[in-house]
Amino acid sequence: MTKEKPNADQLISVILSGIEDVKGQEINILDLREIENTVCDYFIICEGTSNTQVNAIVNSVQKKVSKELKDKPWHIEGNDNAEWVLMDYVNVVVHVFQKHIREFYDIESLWGDAKTTVIETSY
Repeated sequence: MTKEKPNADQLISVILSGIEDVKGQEINILDLREIENTVCDYFIICEGTSNTQVNAIVNSVQKKVSKELKDKPWHIEGNDNAEWVLMDYVNVVVHVFQKHIREFYDIESLWGDAKTTVIETSY
């Protein structure tokens, strides 16, 4: 019996929940499906206030996705310094930044053609 991969909507919902559980800030979803030659369908971008919070966001997302969807990231990069951690779930890539690093790289502008959804948080 083969394991069924979660669909993108389920995965995004669980990832957002994991980010919100530890109060990740400035959450944006970039829909890249209409752009040619992209590496995935969605970017989820958020920020933490310190490397401790960045690590907490990454751990929260991993645990939540693992528990609820029985899935794990294909690859994780940047855990060592926790300024920019990339979590690759194949069709959804999560970028967790510290504020100053996010401003420096400005991924939202690089992918300016993407449809952007800003996630409102209540904290």
